Amino acid sequence: MARTPADSTRRAILAFVRRGIAAGASPTVREVQEHCGFRAVESARQHLEALVAAGLLAKAPGRARGYRLPPTVGPVRLVPRLGRIQAGALSEAIEDPDGWIPVSVRNDGAMGEHELFALVVRGESMTGAGILPDDLVIVRRQDTARDGEIVVALVQDEATVKRLRLHAGRIELQPENAAFAPIVLEPGAEVRILGRVVEVRRRLA
Repeated sequence: MARTPADSTRRAILAFVRRGIAAGASPTVREVQEHCGFRAVESARQHLEALVAAGLLAKAPGRARGYRLPPTVGPVRLVPRLGRIQAGALSEAIEDPDGWIPVSVRNDGAMGEHELFALVVRGESMTGAGILPDDLVIVRRQDTARDGEIVVALVQDEATVKRLRLHAGRIELQPENAAFAPIVLEPGAEVRILGRVVEVRRRLA
């Protein structure tokens, strides 16, 4: 098997395990090894345990076919984690991500079948909205948004997370921190809405 990034390999393993479960029997670690072409069974085990740690699989101890889908988690999608987005290059960035993030899909329309991506927050301009530096925001890709929604916008060649305010044809990107000034954009200014923030994640350690 040609070497692939760990996240892509785990996506393939998760799909293989899910197919086995749907057919009535979760694959063993050795079957995962053979399916992926790993030289060592421990490589398959490490990827499976990483999927368990990420909450995408559960494991019944002491059973060769003990991998299961988490009983309390709904359908899960892996969405691309993007780095800095260059102007006009969102599609290319999604096709070449920094990694993948598991997201539980709800049936409330916020996630669903819509295209999602994730960005790491830089800076402190949205702390008043509970979005801190190094938080991960899950974004529903869309090119329009309503007044008051938190969006990811591309201003010139910089992606920024702000609250959208619409004033008589003028777009304002409002920070949630009094130490930062709003970005006021007159009609015709170079700005593009990339999506709406639908989830915020934070690592505590």
